[in-house]
Amino acid sequence: MSSIDPSLSNRDLRPTGPQQRTWGFYNYTALWFSMCMEITTYRLASGLIANGMDWKQALGTVLLGNLIVLVPLLLNAHAGAKYGIPFPVFLRASFGVRGANIAALLRAVVACGWFGIQSWIGGSAIDAMLIVIWPGAAGNRGILWACFLGFWLLNMVVVWRGVESIRRLQAFGAPFMFVMAAALLIWVRVKAGSFGAMLSTPSRFHSTHEFLAVFFPSLTAMVGYWATLALNIPDFTRYSKSQSAQSWGQAFGLPVAMVLYTFLGIAVTSASAVLFGKPIWDPVQLIGMFRQPLVAFVAMVAVLVATLNVNIGANVVSPSNDFSNLYPRLISFRTGGLITGFLGLAMCPWKLLATPDSYIFGWLVGYSGLLGPVAGIMVCDYFFIRGTELDVNSLYHREGAYHYTKGVNPRALIALALGVGLALVGVWLPGLHFLYDYAWFVGFFTAGATYVAMMKFAAPVVPEERWSVVSDQ
Repeated sequence: MSSIDPSLSNRDLRPTGPQQRTWGFYNYTALWFSMCMEITTYRLASGLIANGMDWKQALGTVLLGNLIVLVPLLLNAHAGAKYGIPFPVFLRASFGVRGANIAALLRAVVACGWFGIQSWIGGSAIDAMLIVIWPGAAGNRGILWACFLGFWLLNMVVVWRGVESIRRLQAFGAPFMFVMAAALLIWVRVKAGSFGAMLSTPSRFHSTHEFLAVFFPSLTAMVGYWATLALNIPDFTRYSKSQSAQSWGQAFGLPVAMVLYTFLGIAVTSASAVLFGKPIWDPVQLIGMFRQPLVAFVAMVAVLVATLNVNIGANVVSPSNDFSNLYPRLISFRTGGLITGFLGLAMCPWKLLATPDSYIFGWLVGYSGLLGPVAGIMVCDYFFIRGTELDVNSLYHREGAYHYTKGVNPRALIALALGVGLALVGVWLPGLHFLYDYAWFVGFFTAGATYVAMMKFAAPVVPEERWSVVSDQ
């Protein structure tokens, strides 16, 4: 085995060894419960209620979307568990050792936006708690910004402590958040009087056409919500004890956690319509309206734990590796995490969360058109072109099997450009707006089919040898 190219690797990007394979079924189940049980998931469900769905329509939309995204997620997870490689290294097989940076940066930019969103939510929760305890703080933007920056700094501290601290945080956060979610549901049920009252908000749609006009872009948003993790799930499955541990843990954890927590968001938002005369989709605002310091304090602690959990797990691990992949000799996981944090500030997360429409139909649907094509190319390359066989050693060499043309696979870039262009063209051409409503699906299938067709005209890359680890000598 030849030595690796130091310009393509560092300690964080190399394949995991047996001593690092410590994640089992519970860890992956806990990972998804921790990432699902947080405020943006709640807002996802409550936003559907605010946009006119009744509880059955909203819950069905969420469940269907998550069952759909589970498929590419498990497919991409396979390579991480089999070879121990992170997402940006896995990308090199299809995009080339240099071209992978383009696709990785698309994922990284979206993660930075999410990092900013989660940090803003955490800061807002601290501010709301202070207002309940100290009413004089209401309307003070300086305090809000101080809370935001303080919570952002807390995230940076966890990032600096490394990946293992994330595993411990997830293991604690999952059961804690389950208990807090159950307590919030019971509390609101008592306030509303009955579950029937909580779920009594009717659908505002008077015809199937009206419902479908909201349903299809909402379904795309549900898929887009986890389109980020569907790409970089190898960053987590590379630590799996076995293929079955990660696959069963995720197949159970994602749909069950999403249904449970979105039901909470749906029920509480419906109850808010009964209690306050209008649906309140922001749980931080809702908790503050009860003006009970003890309730506010406990609820906000839960919000902070949940937000910290998902922000580190979903929005730091991947971009940190992606930025590290750009210049491995200078950018470590920690440095990549700091870059993520500062870019998250620059993306103005308070604007992305301004309304349900800007969050669901602007942010979620919009970026799904960027990530769907990447997922389509990755899945099709790994299963249809290579039959799940990778030459891991070549992933870390500029002259290996995945060098293509000067380190770039032009077929992958053409397929990516076509997929993204077709998915997002409806933003500028009203007559094709229906393509935007299905942005993730359009991008995934267009890019995947285009990639396979073009690769079939070229001689397939067949690994000369199979490697389970890469030498660092």
